[in-house]
Amino acid sequence: MTARYEVVQVASLGAAFDARLAAHYRVLQAWREPLGLAAFGGELAGPRVAVTSVRHGFTQPMFDALPNLQAVCSWGVGYDTLDLRAAANRRIGISVTPDVLDDCVADLAWALMLSAARRTAVGDRYVKSGQWRAIGQFPVATRVSGKRLGILGLGRIGEAIARRGAGFDMQVRYHNRSPRPQSPYPYETSLVDLAAWADFLVVACVGGAATRHLVDAPVIRALGPRGILVNIARGSVVDQAAALAALRSGELGGAGLDVLEQEPTDAADFADLDQVSLMPHAGSATHETRAAMADLVFDNVAAFLRSGALLTPIADREMQA
Repeated sequence: MTARYEVVQVASLGAAFDARLAAHYRVLQAWREPLGLAAFGGELAGPRVAVTSVRHGFTQPMFDALPNLQAVCSWGVGYDTLDLRAAANRRIGISVTPDVLDDCVADLAWALMLSAARRTAVGDRYVKSGQWRAIGQFPVATRVSGKRLGILGLGRIGEAIARRGAGFDMQVRYHNRSPRPQSPYPYETSLVDLAAWADFLVVACVGGAATRHLVDAPVIRALGPRGILVNIARGSVVDQAAALAALRSGELGGAGLDVLEQEPTDAADFADLDQVSLMPHAGSATHETRAAMADLVFDNVAAFLRSGALLTPIADREMQA
């Protein structure tokens, strides 16, 4: 009789990770099947641990299909695509990959901030297309150093973004669900007030229903015609239609966006907006960080199968939200 599978893998995390996992455990590779979990029938009774990614998610039907599941190990720091309520109802633990991607995502936030302010993407096209025929013809841009930096969501990534602000001699304030008593940065109780104060507003909070369109038209108007919005969190946090309208009317000065409401996309609505810099949801996309994220997923699987405890579980308060 064939031994039961220990792990069900519903998303590939790359050839190296997939091979490593399969070399150490009995893995049901559901991602190889067009029907997914539905292709496996009685074999789904075996796995205690599931592996997924934040982009692939883990839904109520997936939980329902796996009667003996005890843990889900997800690649990525977000959990808006993971059904936390379904997991909490069955007391199934969920791990993500925090810390290891903070610096790379913070670096990209700053890259987008600088690109939107100094128009570096526009300048690149300007030079490469042969338009640079005289010094001084390229439009002047916006200084970054010495300005006011507002951060929506002072978690690990938000703190990493804030620390980088010190090197640019920036004042930093933040808005959260609640203040962080140990933070060295002033807390704004109102997101509108934070936007009105800031020259740059960086979105670094979690996604999901609770934060959908948190950055709405009033927040965008408060940021103003010289303000720049940067989003490295989730596209759902920003009311994209309101942001586009403000960019076109001049009510918002610029934007640097790693995420959009619909992904992937051709982003045609942004194509003629030189004051906007875009990236394809690539905050963690460096060789070093992607390797560290894969290692942490593997380590969570190994720890759970060995001891019944995850290394980086989502906090109970988030699971119950």
